[in-house]
Amino acid sequence: MDTVMTILHVGTAVFIVGPMAILPMTGLRALRSGNAGQVRTLARSTAIFSWLSLLTFVFGFGAMSLAPEQYGLSMTTPWILWSIILYAIAFLLNVFLVVPQMNKAAEAAGEAGAKPAGYGAIAAGNGISALLLVVVVILMIWKP
Repeated sequence: MDTVMTILHVGTAVFIVGPMAILPMTGLRALRSGNAGQVRTLARSTAIFSWLSLLTFVFGFGAMSLAPEQYGLSMTTPWILWSIILYAIAFLLNVFLVVPQMNKAAEAAGEAGAKPAGYGAIAAGNGISALLLVVVVILMIWKP
């Protein structure tokens, strides 16, 4: 069962958390080209993937709790604790900064000749979020 939970954890990380980090970058390109409909769709998709990423979080707890005792894993294991903290920050950035700014930018992109609204906030929020998620992956592989 430990193997199944680990596969679910890694699989959802790749197929859900990956798009959560990448879609806003595509939204920035659509914003530069003035395609409000695509930005709106990408904002909705980013929100869905962000909320679905909680499955990765849950499966990670399942994998941790089912791991053999010899590994001594718990929430206080440093690499697990840091992974939880960094993921939580990335999730909150996406849900409360990136997605609302993308929606706001989609509304403003509909106006002719308007400068892309919130472009910097989207780029910074998504950049920090993606960087934090990369650090989580490194922690999972390295396990200091």
